Amino acid sequence: MNDASRTAAVAGTSVTRSRRRRSRARSLNSAAPFGLILPVILVIAVVLGYPLYWLVRLSTQHYGLFELIQHHGTSVGLANYRSVLHDQVFWHTLLRTVVFTAVNVGLTIVLGMLLALLLVRLSTWVRILLASALVLVWAMPVVVAVQVWYWMTSYENGVVNYVLTTLHIGDFFQHDWYATTTSQLAMVTLLIVWGALPFVVITLYAALAQVPRDLLEAAEVDGARPARAFRDITLPIIRPILLIITSLSIIWDFGVFTQPYLLIGQSKIGPGNFLMSIYLFEEGYFKSDYGRGAAISLLMLLIVGVLSIAYVRRMVRIGVAES
Repeated sequence: MNDASRTAAVAGTSVTRSRRRRSRARSLNSAAPFGLILPVILVIAVVLGYPLYWLVRLSTQHYGLFELIQHHGTSVGLANYRSVLHDQVFWHTLLRTVVFTAVNVGLTIVLGMLLALLLVRLSTWVRILLASALVLVWAMPVVVAVQVWYWMTSYENGVVNYVLTTLHIGDFFQHDWYATTTSQLAMVTLLIVWGALPFVVITLYAALAQVPRDLLEAAEVDGARPARAFRDITLPIIRPILLIITSLSIIWDFGVFTQPYLLIGQSKIGPGNFLMSIYLFEEGYFKSDYGRGAAISLLMLLIVGVLSIAYVRRMVRIGVAES
């Protein structure tokens, strides 16, 4: 083999090795993100996966107080699921909860957006005062908020009845705001929206602050009205944050328990005003049928996933488009 052939062979070997090194480097770079999130995935799998496994196992068993003492249930297969799905109270409760969730999420997002837009236009000191008030609302414990709200709306000595009567809006003397199912859920809705607004307003305000002012000023110079500028410029920019907030609101409002259970009161809670969380509590814990309660919990998880899937798909599409 002459010198030219040796040189060509060495060069070819070097090129091959260089390509292999670059290929390994690309493989390591592509695998690095998965390696970094692997500990988080393992923690989530342990923290969420293990309880979920036992919940699935419990849902296929007859598990009451006797089985709780013995720490051993009797396998019944899918009988708990069939029992729940054949219960008319479940379907009425599901429909009521879906409507309740839609109203709560809609009011929270719309009012939160309006307040966030207001924060953007306010002066610094007024913005600080309003933001501080929102933080104080957010910091109030739920049980305390329920007790204060119930005192305000009490039919005996409530502030709301007194103020409305004093302003001659109507005769609200000893008016019971919890007399009907509609009014009960309306009071719960007002309380939930009031407690959820701080998070939504502050988050949306932070998103609105990232909208480039140059684009809005250019739209204003071109003669675009504020509503048109919001629809064509602001909304597409803040849409990912809006989708995340909406998904979280759906999850929170669908499974809300503390506010309706404490505000309506145990004496007025019945199948006619059940929400899914209260239905789960009554069937699973109050009646000590833990297997049936586990089945209801898994069905609730599946329903929330179905309700949120549209928003999750939109977020994934936005992430793929941006990348």
